[in-house]
Amino acid sequence: MLDRRSKRARRSRSDDGERPRLTQRNSLIGLAGRPSAWPIRWKALAGISLFVSTMAAGYYYNVTFVQLGLLDLGTNRLGLAETDVTTLMAMFALMTFLASGITALAMTRFGWSSRMRVKLRLAALVALAQTALTFASDGIHDGTGLTVWLLAAGGVIGVGIPATFGLAVDLVPVRHRGGVAGVITAIAYFAAPLGAYPWTFEHMRLQLLPILAAGTLAVGGLACIPNRLVDEWAAQHRDPAYGVGRYTRQRGAGSPALPIVLAVLMFGVFFIDSLGFLRLSDEAVYMQGAWLSEQIGQRLFISLVHVVGAWIAGIFYSAFDYRTLFLWAFGLFALVHLMYTFPLRFGSPASVLAEPLVYALAVSIYTVLNFALWADLSTPATVARNAALGVGFSGWTATFASTSLALAWRTQGMPLMAHLRLVDATAVLLFLALLMAVYIGPRRPSSTAKGVS
Repeated sequence: MLDRRSKRARRSRSDDGERPRLTQRNSLIGLAGRPSAWPIRWKALAGISLFVSTMAAGYYYNVTFVQLGLLDLGTNRLGLAETDVTTLMAMFALMTFLASGITALAMTRFGWSSRMRVKLRLAALVALAQTALTFASDGIHDGTGLTVWLLAAGGVIGVGIPATFGLAVDLVPVRHRGGVAGVITAIAYFAAPLGAYPWTFEHMRLQLLPILAAGTLAVGGLACIPNRLVDEWAAQHRDPAYGVGRYTRQRGAGSPALPIVLAVLMFGVFFIDSLGFLRLSDEAVYMQGAWLSEQIGQRLFISLVHVVGAWIAGIFYSAFDYRTLFLWAFGLFALVHLMYTFPLRFGSPASVLAEPLVYALAVSIYTVLNFALWADLSTPATVARNAALGVGFSGWTATFASTSLALAWRTQGMPLMAHLRLVDATAVLLFLALLMAVYIGPRRPSSTAKGVS
C-alpha cells in the first residue's frame, strides 16, 4: 500500500514537472516560460504565415484596386461626374461598415468569434466572392452597374473584416504581433508602389485576379478539407499566450471603453491620410516624381522606406505603449503636409522626394498599429466585435468618407494650398490633443508585463 502511494506521488511530481515544458511546446517560442531562441515550431510558423499572406494580399487589394482602381473606373472609364463618384464611395463605406457590424454581432452572439474553423470558412467564402466580383467588374458599363457592384463588394468586405482580423487570436502569439504586423505592412507597401503602377482599373484588375484565385484555393482547401494542422491552430486560442490580448483586463490593463477611444483615434489617422493623399494624387507634379514616376528606382526607394517604417513600427509596438505610435503617426502626417505646403507658399509646387518618403513612414507606422491593436484589445470572444469597430469604422468609413470629402472639395474649386492646410491643421490638433492625454492621463502598465512575455 505504501509502495503504491509512493509511486503515485512520484508520478504526480513528474506530471507537475512536465507541465511547464508541455505548455512551452504549445507556444511559438517558449511563451509560457523563459523565452527560448530555438526551435520555432513549424506548425505555429505556418499559422503565422497564413495570417501574414492573407492580410497582406487583402490589404494590397484594398489600397490598390478598391481605393485607386475604382476611382479610375468611375471617373475615367465610365465618365461619371465627381459628385456621383463621391456619393457612391460614401455608400460603399457605409455598406462595408454595416456588413462588418452585423457580421461581428452574429459572430459574438453565436460564439463564432472564438471558433477558428468558422472564421477560416468565412474568409474562404470572402476570397471566393472577391475573386468573382473582381472578374465580373470588367462588365460594369454605367453608374447603375457600378452601384450594384459596390453594394455587393461592400457587403463581402464587411463580412471579411471580423473574420480575417479575428484569426489573429488563433494564429499569432501576443508577443509577436508587432513583428507580424510589421511583416504584413512591409509586404503590402513594398508591392504597392511597384506593382500598382500605372494606376488604372484594368491593370490592377488583371494583376489581382491570379492572386485572388490562388488565395481562394489555399484558404478554401484549409477550411474545407479536414486536417490535423487546422486542428492544432483551432486549439491555440485557449493558450493565454495567443488568446488573451495585451491590453485586455485579464492582462491588468484596458477598460470596456478603450476600444471605442482607440477606434476614434484610428478614424482620425485614416481620415487624415486619405484626405491628404487623394488630393495630392491629382497633382501630376507630386505624383510623377514619386508613386507614378516612370523611373522604377524612385518607386523602389519609396517601397524600401515603407519596409523600414514597418520594421521600426513593429519594434516600437513591441517595446512601447500604443500611444507612442499614435503620436508618431499624427506628428509625421502634420510634418509631411506642412512640407507639401512650403513650396506653395513660395509660388508653385515642386517635386521633391523627401515628402513621399516621410509620407511612407507615417503610413507604415499607423498600418502596423492597425494590424496588431484590435486583437490586443480583445479576447477570443470579443475579437470579432473589436475588429469590426476598429477596421470597419476606423478604416473603411474614415477612408471613404475622406475620399468623398476630398472629391467634393476639389469639385467646389478649393485651392490645393487651402486643402493641405486644413489637413495639416487637423493632424496638428490631434497630435497636440494626444500629447496632452499622454502626459495628463493615467499611466498604463508596461507592455513588457509578465503576462505578455
